[in-house]
Amino acid sequence: MKNIITTDTTTTPKAAMTDLDAALLAGQCAPSTISMYQRDAAAYIAWCKSAGVAPVDSISLARWRTHLATATTMSPNTINRMLSAVKRIVREGASQGFTTQENAAQFKQVAGVRKVAMKERTRPHNRVRITPADMRRMCDAPDTSTPVGLRDAALLATLASTGARIASIAGLTIGQVAKQGRGYIVSIMGKNESEYRPVPLTVEAHKAIMAWVASRPAMSQHVFTSFSGRGNRATTEPMSEVSAWRTVQRYAAQVGLAHIKPHDFRRFVGTQLATRKGVHIAQQVLGHKDPRTTLQNYVLSDMAEDVTEGLY
Repeated sequence: MKNIITTDTTTTPKAAMTDLDAALLAGQCAPSTISMYQRDAAAYIAWCKSAGVAPVDSISLARWRTHLATATTMSPNTINRMLSAVKRIVREGASQGFTTQENAAQFKQVAGVRKVAMKERTRPHNRVRITPADMRRMCDAPDTSTPVGLRDAALLATLASTGARIASIAGLTIGQVAKQGRGYIVSIMGKNESEYRPVPLTVEAHKAIMAWVASRPAMSQHVFTSFSGRGNRATTEPMSEVSAWRTVQRYAAQVGLAHIKPHDFRRFVGTQLATRKGVHIAQQVLGHKDPRTTLQNYVLSDMAEDVTEGLY
């Protein structure tokens, strides 16, 4: 197993930490949780590299928190989850002897963001309704004559057709995409789920995925891989959740839509399915155990004045 910390006799464990490996949590967390933690840790390490700071230093985690709170539109819950992922891996590293308990304690002391402190930023745009016309404009926005544009078109189409959480889509693998019957599915293991479940994938989204995978410069088991440098060198690594967020926001801004978040795509799917197919279908696709969750948080339709016309 890859150590989360590489130690030697000339440095302290804290100064020698070079990597975060969520595989240390095997047997303690569901595979979907471990995958999510790994993506969060990768996003943290990538930011540390760009900022020129050491991932091992708890001060770096505090600065990353400030970055997420000021330079992104992520919700407080998402930011706190990402911070907790890093702290959880470091804590496990300490329990297995890869770093000191003192170091883990310092990471633990890094506070999360407070919802009340971010209320003014998040509340006015907490739930943005995306119309079908707006969604079409966003999905058509990427320049598919470029590798990045092909990837981004596939990403947007997948989000718009599955309603899956951004963390699940960012980490999607080729093996999770399959043909079933007359259509296509992606196998998703969502939040608090222990098994994969099939989610419908539109023909358009499948075609976009296949076009990207067939033409990308570097092969990988991951569907949505990252680009390094200035976006002109393909890698085999999966996109980070932060990168996927920025991709959604970039194309939303490009077509004149403000405050769009990846989770608004999930609400779009919930609203459209509930309106066209019924709440039960929306609940199934979104993976909610309780239909009230779907109704209260993911259906943004107004009640039409003539909704009861024709009932009798």
